[in-house]
Amino acid sequence: MAHQQLISALRRRSCSALITKKYNARFLFSEATRPSIVHKRSSDVLHDPWYNKGTAFPMTERDRLDLRGLLPPRVMTFQQQIDRFMTDFGRLERASRDGPSDTTSLAKWRILNRLHDRNETLYYKVLMDNIKQFAPIVYTPTVGLVCQNYSGLFRRPRGMYFSAADRGEMLPMVYNWPADEVDMIVVTDGSRILGLGDLGVQGIGIPIGKLDLYVAAAGINPQRVMPVMIDVGTNNKELRENPLYLGLQQPRLEGEEYLSVIDEFMEAVYTRWPNVIVQFEDFQSKWAFKLLERYRHTCRMFNDDIQGTAGVAVAGLLGAVRAQGLPMSDFAKQKIVVVGAGSAGIGVLNSARQAIARILGGTDASYREATKNFWLIDKMGLVTKERVHIDADAEPFARDPEALHGLKEGASVAEVVEAVKPDVLLGLSGVGGIFNQEVLEMMRQSTSARPAIFAMSNPTKNAECTAEQAFKHVGPHIVFASGSPFTDVELGGGKIGHANQGNNMYLFPGIGLGSLVSGAQIISDGMLQAAAECLAAYMKDEEVEEGIIFPSISSIRDITKHVAAAVMTEAIKEGLAEGYRDKDPKEMAEMSQEDILKHVELNMWHPKYSALVSSPR
Repeated sequence: MAHQQLISALRRRSCSALITKKYNARFLFSEATRPSIVHKRSSDVLHDPWYNKGTAFPMTERDRLDLRGLLPPRVMTFQQQIDRFMTDFGRLERASRDGPSDTTSLAKWRILNRLHDRNETLYYKVLMDNIKQFAPIVYTPTVGLVCQNYSGLFRRPRGMYFSAADRGEMLPMVYNWPADEVDMIVVTDGSRILGLGDLGVQGIGIPIGKLDLYVAAAGINPQRVMPVMIDVGTNNKELRENPLYLGLQQPRLEGEEYLSVIDEFMEAVYTRWPNVIVQFEDFQSKWAFKLLERYRHTCRMFNDDIQGTAGVAVAGLLGAVRAQGLPMSDFAKQKIVVVGAGSAGIGVLNSARQAIARILGGTDASYREATKNFWLIDKMGLVTKERVHIDADAEPFARDPEALHGLKEGASVAEVVEAVKPDVLLGLSGVGGIFNQEVLEMMRQSTSARPAIFAMSNPTKNAECTAEQAFKHVGPHIVFASGSPFTDVELGGGKIGHANQGNNMYLFPGIGLGSLVSGAQIISDGMLQAAAECLAAYMKDEEVEEGIIFPSISSIRDITKHVAAAVMTEAIKEGLAEGYRDKDPKEMAEMSQEDILKHVELNMWHPKYSALVSSPR
């Protein structure tokens, strides 16, 4: 009788916590090994990417699910399937040896997308095992190309689409999503896709790519993620007039009409999934900050362009200080020129100012003092207090007239670099090549023994400069980082100029995972700062001395685990952790750092084929 009660409990949604608490045997009944109940048979199973195993179906399952004869007779192992895919993919790699092109990049994306469409478990295993090779395909830089062409590339739906035409219907709409539980949503309105501008509904490629990285890097269960596109129209006239465009062919909503759509969406998803984490992505600056402030104090949400980019940049800035042979506390003495005053640029400034203020004591006076470290340049030049109609988000960083080093309002990048001689030149402008030869040669006059050049804009064509240009025009002693990938530069004499990629994927998966497994009420500034400091400290001293300030993407699972643990630790410290699954807030408060790491790792999904059991509905 007790055995039958246990089996019944396994079929209930709360089974995992029940088994853990009563029987201390989660390892016997984990998500990876527990059989999956399938309410379909025969070819319907083969056409379901979550349950399909392709040639890996064992004969017993082929008989149970009426698959015998529908597949080739040989049963392949998981590894053999991976090898077969990689061999097929390798043919395309060899065919494109002459160098990357838009055509070959899209072809690679299509091959991965087709695998995703037919076998999700195999897709994520391939992605995880080859993350360094495939991350640039599923995300930057290829995802920008995908978004530009998405209406033509669309084959089958992935994610949910909420539009201005759905006003008043979003709450019932959200129940159309087939998953009872959703842990992570990435949402965009398509208004500022990377550095490509307004791509409307075609921006859905960004949430899809980001969530692939959440699964691969953070181990978020792919059945518990939801990419979302909020279509409020587009101001891209070319798209509106394109007969193949899949979105609303109308100008964007503005003002209260726009806000009402976003509000209705947020209310709908939090009504069905009260504990979901929502990541905002690629919203134009004029809305990005407003929406962040509108929801961050009551919802589990963050904006990756503002807070994720800022965290990665701050980690890089701290790493650059380490590369100078200085303690990270000397970050408070750095002179930093920031080019770009959009959501990413202002987000970095706010986060970097906060980091310096913490070093200086965290008082109001220290925040004012920290502001003096920065020189902000937007499309109109140097931002000073003499600027008429200054943007409210940029105003705190406007320079006082008496502290301009002889510069004037609107001074150019080259003029500011020449006058300030900064330790760091940080680009978040979205303007490709703005760090031209003149600007880079001015950086030779930096007062730092090892100046840093950060060309962080995506995609590659929008990078402020290339790694080769930076090392050529400034010198071999610099620290270089970019948002998109560049190859290392040979400097001669066996020396290498390291092209660090400051990709947001170093942080946002860990921020999301740490927030999830701690049950944090909100995602605080302290949690974000903890994530950045963890990433900055991840590299070994000898690596940093060589100019390597970001780890290899191939280590992303381990990086994410440690970042998530740091986020969770800070959430506990701030009293924000409400518990997750078998851990309540009191238990979490008593966990050691080792226990927190184990807790994070235990809750990371791994792609494995589970046994399938057919059952009628």
